[in-house]
Amino acid sequence: MDAAEVEFLAEKELVTIIPNFSLDKIYLIGGDLGPFNPGLPVEVPLWLAINLKQRQKCRLLPPDWMDVEKLEQMRDQERKEETFTAVPSPHYMEITKLLLNHASDNIPKADTIRTLIKDLWDTRMAKLRVSADSFVRQQEAHAKLDNLTLMEINTSGAFLTQALNHMYKLRTNLQPSESTQSQDL
Repeated sequence: MDAAEVEFLAEKELVTIIPNFSLDKIYLIGGDLGPFNPGLPVEVPLWLAINLKQRQKCRLLPPDWMDVEKLEQMRDQERKEETFTAVPSPHYMEITKLLLNHASDNIPKADTIRTLIKDLWDTRMAKLRVSADSFVRQQEAHAKLDNLTLMEINTSGAFLTQALNHMYKLRTNLQPSESTQSQDL
């Protein structure tokens, strides 16, 4: 799975919009949406919210967790803990990127939020690198990846898989084969 596919999955997350148009309930395969009434908040998938915003048909409301104080607390907590802490959304990075790229005018303190999310991401990536390094050095057979998001796993997955594959090849080449041992007898 690549980053575009992970972003596609994130676009199914629900966000709140305030439409400036009227429309009865719409029936989609993924579920019913609406009704849409001007000035009344309604939850829709992120992909639809972005589409409506681009057509100037709504105003987006940021998720509750997309607040400077809450993000500062999350970032500080992540820095304190040795293990990965729970994040507000399994797609926090993708949602933030999409909302800030398409609706930054609807998000208060958008630049500060962008910086805080980047700090949180960088802290988590550094932890992941340290964890992977420890995993490889200790020659572990399995690892527990609690509280990692799909995008974080996707970002480091290819590297970690290649590193483990190289280690496996090195180990198998260093071990003496059974046929050479039996000839010595």
